[in-house]
Amino acid sequence: MGIADMGTRAKKLLRFLIRIVVATLLLTWVFSQVNLREFFQTVKAARWHYLAAVWLFTVVFFWLRSLTLQIALNKQGCTVRMTTLFGASAVTALYAMILPEIVSTGVKWFILKKDTGKGTNVLSSMLYNQLSVIVTMTLFGLAALALTNPSSILLAGTPNSWLLPVVCVLSLAGTIVVSILALNKHSGHAVIRALKLTARPLPHAVRAKVEQILDQIALFQTAGPRFHLAIAAINVIACIAGFFIYLASARAANISVPLVTIVCLCAAVFLLGRLPISIANLGVREVTLVGILSVYGVEKTSALLMSMVLFSSLIFMAAVGAAFQISWAAKSHQT
Repeated sequence: MGIADMGTRAKKLLRFLIRIVVATLLLTWVFSQVNLREFFQTVKAARWHYLAAVWLFTVVFFWLRSLTLQIALNKQGCTVRMTTLFGASAVTALYAMILPEIVSTGVKWFILKKDTGKGTNVLSSMLYNQLSVIVTMTLFGLAALALTNPSSILLAGTPNSWLLPVVCVLSLAGTIVVSILALNKHSGHAVIRALKLTARPLPHAVRAKVEQILDQIALFQTAGPRFHLAIAAINVIACIAGFFIYLASARAANISVPLVTIVCLCAAVFLLGRLPISIANLGVREVTLVGILSVYGVEKTSALLMSMVLFSSLIFMAAVGAAFQISWAAKSHQT
């Protein structure tokens, strides 16, 4: 092993340890804000029958994400069964419990590359699929944030409480316009170049990831509007399934807030979870829920319980992934 390889491994290990430290610090802060005796009382009063709905909608969400990936792969000339795609997503959820997202996602890429023999096509389809749901969730989040306008509570009586909705609406419109232009075969290349320029101030690792995604997205600029509209429609349904996951989790913790607030929570946690700062989104999810829900007068103990119910959905999918892993290993051993 060369010195360069050792340096790369050391950097990866350091980043992994930093994520563990960040998750630990965030969780420590959350639990320091909660009275444990009150929290156990909240757990006893929980409506655990909603847990089945949380897990059911989690399966629906993963299945719909697998469906959009299948459509993207078909466009790249790769035919993959839904069972394989769903299983690969579940296995990724399993590895994501202990590994950084980029490594766990690499497991999914390896499974699909082995199945199709087309690693580049799989990578471009995965990145397109990832970006499409991020954009969809961002649009939902911006719309919900404009409607709820938490600044009207935090900045009550000040003349600037209208500013947040205006910024959200302008950002929503800008995101839609940029997305349409980026996926258009005539304007796409210029937009991609412009987006790369805007990413230059970002840290090198983040900038490299953004540029990689943009390069792969360029491959879908000739796919046509019907293809992109089909992906968008399925992503909307998938996001709605995600909102129901959060709604059922809130009901399990006896939390009653407007549906638009649930949409804000789901979008915020999902988008913050894309940042490489934690493991399995631990800490980030808890701080976000406790922070946002406190604006609406929700007790921190209830918000923490809701985060644990949400985390159980990841554990459930990890268990499904383990079942797929065992099944595939058994079949491989038989052959």
